[in-house]
Amino acid sequence: MSFYECLQALPRAQLQMSLYNATAADVESALLGCQGDLSGLLALLSPAAEPYLERMAQQAAGLTRQRFGRNIGMYLPMYVSNLCANECDYCGFSMSNKIKRKVLNHRELEAEMAVIKSQGFDSILIVSGEHETKVGIDYFASMIPDVKRQFSYVAMEVQPLKESEYHDLVELGLDAVMLYQETYNPITYQAHHTRGKKQDFQYRLESPERIARAGVDKIGLGVLLGLDDWRLDALLMGHHLDYLEKQFWRTRYSISLPRLRPCVGGIAPKVELTDRGLVQLICAFRLFNAELEISLSTRESTSLRDNLLGLGITQMSAGSSTQPGGYVSPDTELDQFEISDDRSAEEVANVMKFRGFVPVWKDWERGWRPTLSD
Repeated sequence: MSFYECLQALPRAQLQMSLYNATAADVESALLGCQGDLSGLLALLSPAAEPYLERMAQQAAGLTRQRFGRNIGMYLPMYVSNLCANECDYCGFSMSNKIKRKVLNHRELEAEMAVIKSQGFDSILIVSGEHETKVGIDYFASMIPDVKRQFSYVAMEVQPLKESEYHDLVELGLDAVMLYQETYNPITYQAHHTRGKKQDFQYRLESPERIARAGVDKIGLGVLLGLDDWRLDALLMGHHLDYLEKQFWRTRYSISLPRLRPCVGGIAPKVELTDRGLVQLICAFRLFNAELEISLSTRESTSLRDNLLGLGITQMSAGSSTQPGGYVSPDTELDQFEISDDRSAEEVANVMKFRGFVPVWKDWERGWRPTLSD
């Protein structure tokens, strides 16, 4: 039974009603221990949990220190193309937007990687618009070996691929795939994806299962907070995470919690998520899953990112560019979305150290992973 089938069977309206009817007693019970308990996650995501935010934060910080110490993994997105064959009304790369389009060639790729390496990064996230003919499996297969020679940990955030294609990329050095559902509400999903292969809600939703079967080490889930009711979307992502961990227990998992940001042709959030709401989300997922990696991008403001360091975040980007070739030649016409924290990687790392945290530029590589016979 795929997660798509599981999602269809979930009583969405009942879950939403339960979220908004949760009581203080439900939250108190969840705070006593809700590891792996979806009903506990529901309570901690509910409005009833808002008065308990300080207590949630203290417990989340304790769990994070217990599992991850004071380490924060440092990574950087490298945009290789902004070509896109989809129409998504929240994204600057949407095919109808009148922006300059670019695909990095191997020479440009090498130049970008040289700048990124000079900043100390050894973990990289390859990002592109979704255009399978010009930026598809052949392009990725040609570039990943070059990227892997430069970086110990290589992740990608591109269009969904076939299971066999993911397997081929793993053989070439791919370590992780980030693939965000955007929203778990199929009606809302269709309203915002009006053209291209990204319209296929089911194919995208079942992609993490193909990724796991292909042997990818880590899978990243996420929703674009603001497209729909963020509490319900987050809860359904929790159900997705729970399903994947039970079906593919050898795989590691991370989540990202991006909020809608301004971009070319962008839209306003349907349901606004406040800073306190983002804190509640981070703490709720940490209390639900102590092993989960939680990423925070430069979409968020400088002060908020600094203050979230101690709560549950385990991975952060810094000094990011959301444009192809943007580290060598900045050009704001090519941006995917507006960045809020524009500090350099060194500046962010120094703040981490000042606050007692350890920026980790390299903490994993393929050779350290135990084999099935170990």
